[in-house]
Amino acid sequence: MPALRDDHPLNTRTGAARLVRAYRGDRPDVTPVWFMRQAGRSLPEYRALRVGRDMLDTCLDPELASEITLQPVRRHGVDAAIFFSDIMIPLRLAGVDVTIEPGIGPVVAEPVRTPADVERITALDPAVLDETLEPVREGVRRTVAGLAELGDGTTPLIGFAGAPFTLAAYLVAGRPSKDHLEARRLMRAHPESWDALMRWAADVTGRFLRAQVEEGASAAQLFDSWAGSLPLEQYREHVAPASRRALDAVRDLVDATGRRVPLVHFGVGAGELYGAMDLDVDCIGVDWRVPLDVALERMDSDVTVQGNLDPAVLGADWETIEAAIDHVLVAASVARAHVFNLGHGVPPETDPAVLTRIVQAVHAR
Repeated sequence: MPALRDDHPLNTRTGAARLVRAYRGDRPDVTPVWFMRQAGRSLPEYRALRVGRDMLDTCLDPELASEITLQPVRRHGVDAAIFFSDIMIPLRLAGVDVTIEPGIGPVVAEPVRTPADVERITALDPAVLDETLEPVREGVRRTVAGLAELGDGTTPLIGFAGAPFTLAAYLVAGRPSKDHLEARRLMRAHPESWDALMRWAADVTGRFLRAQVEEGASAAQLFDSWAGSLPLEQYREHVAPASRRALDAVRDLVDATGRRVPLVHFGVGAGELYGAMDLDVDCIGVDWRVPLDVALERMDSDVTVQGNLDPAVLGADWETIEAAIDHVLVAASVARAHVFNLGHGVPPETDPAVLTRIVQAVHAR
């Protein structure tokens, strides 16, 4: 297996970090905590940087992407940074005409609706990312260097990528969808074309994830925002193989001790899928709908769990928030290890001081 370079953070600074230990199944004395969508959204310093700037252009500006990634670490004292990017970035770098429209979300200029459309999109060679990913690589390098200067220098960076189904759902619908009917229709009507599209999406997002790990990310998380729209049978047959393929892009990278980079798999609304989501990963993220102990009963193997405070609780009084924190920690106590997080992303209207207080409360327990 390919070894990470000697100066990779897992070999020099982050191998014993709380987050990495927890992902690998060693429960530390203090529960590590970070928040999905912690980089931006609720932070005034983030909003100030984003004024007049396009989302995807911001993600591809190494200096800005690094600064935004570091902001919540400075402010909240979280146990990990999550690289600031967007799931559409690897699609754009592969040659897809995609934009982020304010008030709408990702918009694909030419949706992929037919087998001919699939042939058109899959003709774009994923290998082009080897040449176009340099802004992402530079952003990661800057972030890793910045993390080395914060606190004791051991805070790890988590690599970020959208799962193939989520990418395909946007490609087919052309914009956000409530039920992903178009994607599910293509899956059912043209399964061979669908599977070809999924393999292509897996190769594109896998290269995106690998670049982040090679440049210094100490863990890799695959986000499947729309997996919950699928029945278990369809997920297993037409989605899980592609997600495994995306994770395989980084699965072979090992540190100096021979241990691989920790892999995390997260799906929204995936309560019925947890038994199928352990694609040889180290940790499974759980959203707010299912208690962690119940989710563990549905998983087929012994993995670390991540989550799963309901983001809606962030707007409540502190007594309610504290009770919810304790509920999550108790439910997670039956797991081999636990990484505290929200059950999804930080709502934009969240008071940043509340997030800081949650980090302190989890660390104090």
